[in-house]
Amino acid sequence: MMTLPIYDTVILPGVTYFFKKDMLHKFNIASPKAGEDIIFLILKSDKDREDMTPDDFYPIGVSGKIEYVDEDGNVSIKTKERVELSDIDVAEEEITLTASISADIEDISEQELKATLKKIRSELLKFTKGTQWGVWARGFILQWKSINEIASALSGYLNLTDEEKYLLLEEVSIKRRTEQIEKVVYEFIEMTRIGNEAETAQKETYEQAYRESAIKKQIDFLQKQLDDMHPENVSDVRRFENKINDSNMDEEARKEVLKALNRMKKEGKDGHEYGILYDYLEFVTSLSWKKEEASKVDLVEAEDILDEQHYGLKKVKERIIQQLAVMALNKKQSGSILLFVGAPGTGKTSIGQSIAKALNREYVRISLGGIRDEAEIRGHRRTYVGALPGRIMEGMKRSGVSNPVMVLDEVDKLSRDHSGDPASALLEVLDPEQNSNFTDHYMNVPYDLSDVLFVCTANSIDTIPEPLLNRMEVIQFPGYTEIEKLQIARKHLLPKAMKDMGIKAQNLKVTEEALKKIIDGYTMEAGVRSLKKQIDHLCRYAAVQLVKGEKKSITVGEKKISEYLGRKARNHDSILKDKTPGVVTGLAWTRAGGEILFIETSLTKGSGKIIITGQLGDVMKESAQIALSVVKSMYPKEAEILAKSDLHIHVPAGAVPKDGPSAGITLVTALSSLVKGKAVNPEYAMTGEVSLRGQVMPIGGLPEKLMAAQRAGVKKVFIPFENVDDLEDVADEVKEKLEILPVKKVTDVLKVAL
Repeated sequence: MMTLPIYDTVILPGVTYFFKKDMLHKFNIASPKAGEDIIFLILKSDKDREDMTPDDFYPIGVSGKIEYVDEDGNVSIKTKERVELSDIDVAEEEITLTASISADIEDISEQELKATLKKIRSELLKFTKGTQWGVWARGFILQWKSINEIASALSGYLNLTDEEKYLLLEEVSIKRRTEQIEKVVYEFIEMTRIGNEAETAQKETYEQAYRESAIKKQIDFLQKQLDDMHPENVSDVRRFENKINDSNMDEEARKEVLKALNRMKKEGKDGHEYGILYDYLEFVTSLSWKKEEASKVDLVEAEDILDEQHYGLKKVKERIIQQLAVMALNKKQSGSILLFVGAPGTGKTSIGQSIAKALNREYVRISLGGIRDEAEIRGHRRTYVGALPGRIMEGMKRSGVSNPVMVLDEVDKLSRDHSGDPASALLEVLDPEQNSNFTDHYMNVPYDLSDVLFVCTANSIDTIPEPLLNRMEVIQFPGYTEIEKLQIARKHLLPKAMKDMGIKAQNLKVTEEALKKIIDGYTMEAGVRSLKKQIDHLCRYAAVQLVKGEKKSITVGEKKISEYLGRKARNHDSILKDKTPGVVTGLAWTRAGGEILFIETSLTKGSGKIIITGQLGDVMKESAQIALSVVKSMYPKEAEILAKSDLHIHVPAGAVPKDGPSAGITLVTALSSLVKGKAVNPEYAMTGEVSLRGQVMPIGGLPEKLMAAQRAGVKKVFIPFENVDDLEDVADEVKEKLEILPVKKVTDVLKVAL
């Protein structure tokens, strides 16, 4: 007797089943014959023949007989009775078992069975009537002769689990089995009917949506053709619709913009809000919402660009190259926000242009000087009359891309008043953790600023709020030495001025001595802005002579400078020629660079009063008081004269305000020189803050101060010991001409100076 495992099929007695040849071969039934007996085993789960075990079968099966085998090897099997299975053995070649008949309990009459069969067939015929497969299904339904045949035929469509299908076979009561089959068939009919109704309704909805979409596309196509034929007649609404569709704005932004566009449609051109909405849509759709791909960074080319456009600034260029290298490795904007700090004209802003060129990005500059309203950064809310976007987003619009190099100029000159604190508004802009969702009040939707390379500039960090300063990396721009200025004038400023004035190289030559005289006598700054103005002035004067035809070729030497530029415009202080007790040379930092200053002290008959002149600030006045106390403690006997005399402390250039603690060491030395009656060598200069304990403390602006000392003819300079590391920022040519002495205490200075 053959065995045939079956899974996920309702197998019941008295039903004819058809099986293909392939399925029989799957279970090692190679040559079935008509009249041969067979046992159906019901599998608990789907398994391959080689993986089956006795525990994989339910205990009830069905016996049957092969009715015929067709030419292709397919078979028809008629089931007979339920059988109980035992001693199942799954061998490699065959499955053996012991089967005993398990008779049904015939507890329902033949008449009731026929009535139920007729009722079910009637319901199925009614259900299939009018459907596209109704005629085809009618023939099958009428052929079914028993309830079991119906259950078996619909086996694959009934909403039953594998176990529930087996329970129909396990049921011994014909009446209960019939009731169960009747129930699941009716459930099948109702579920299929509901599904069909839902599918029909959904189909109608889809058809309507498809039709509407097709009509809209047709309208859009025709409208586009009309717009192409008559672009001058394209409406504002239509134009903005096209721009919105072409943009890559995110869903949140698109939702807000479409909302404004719909309001604009309803307003019409005569509406009072039409102009406001027009300006808003024009601005938002002009922004670049597309995320730009990171371009390849060529560090060698970047170095060449920086060297070509800026002379010197070695450390600044090194830091910029490091930033570009990090961006090249990450393939995205990363690293610190750079803050360039230095005197005017040292190249802070222009180096931002060089960075943009090196990165092959757009460049945009935003001036923040004098801004006192927070709305200048964040924008105005559109509810206000005359609302405008903030300068950051205005700059993004001008750049036309989402990843420009943006230079925020003069961040140290931000103000604050009742209108808000613009420096605080910049915190979000310059914070890499927040600026990916920067929301301008005018736009009212987030915009991603994370790909923008921000570069800030300032003349001093003193007025920059600490929270804002912490978000930036400070890079100092030292002043240029005279040699550097000469190279800048020769290689950059003079050729550019001649090009701007239309003067050819063969028509004008300026000697090196002439340029040196301009630098020394006509400029007084750390940068080269005044130098540029003087060279422009010289070229304009030469242009007049060339146009008049007075000369075809002009050579400007040192002696002709006064003819072209007039008399000297600047006079730098130089060291004194005579030694005088109580007079010492100090060093000062100004926004235009470094300068030397003189501390002058004198005693006159009086009652111990102290007179301080020279327009000194509070900090410098306090330094004078500290210096006096230090001198009294160091020279108590010599200082007795101070009680019977009036002390006058003066710093020349009285029209120029002066402040800061760095003159402390100079004041101590001047007062010591006065009370001791010993003059200090005019070729000595010094800088450093002094404490009451006589300690020399660090100061700022050392490179600029040493440049001023070298320019003035100073030979020996005393600096605080803690400023030794700052000497790395001082040009070699300056250090070579100065003897620099780091000191820890005022006594170290006085031992040498006195």
